[in-house]
Amino acid sequence: MSGAEAFVPTPLLLSDSARKRINALIAEENNPSLKLRVYVTGGGCSGFQYGFDFAENVADDDTVIEFGNAALVVDPLSYQYLVGSTVDYEEGLAGARFRIQNPNATTTCGCGASFMV
Repeated sequence: MSGAEAFVPTPLLLSDSARKRINALIAEENNPSLKLRVYVTGGGCSGFQYGFDFAENVADDDTVIEFGNAALVVDPLSYQYLVGSTVDYEEGLAGARFRIQNPNATTTCGCGASFMV
């Protein structure tokens, strides 16, 4: 890489299990325009917390990352905290949930729902 090239951060990634779950939810709702909105808010036991919602509408400044029929939507403020992260979906004894594997987090809480950078 020459000195003139800028480093471009990796956008969000989507695990196979998360992609399958998003596609299943889209099929259940019979609405192919649904996208999984991933966002960060203040709070939680570690400073910031992750949030998930299904969105049909996308704002002009949102980033949309498509993975076939599944897509993620992230607002600009949240995107800066999520670059390089992987959105995953897991089912276990604690229930079923989407979760974030975030390489930017310096501290996370035990349940993985909040983090600090």
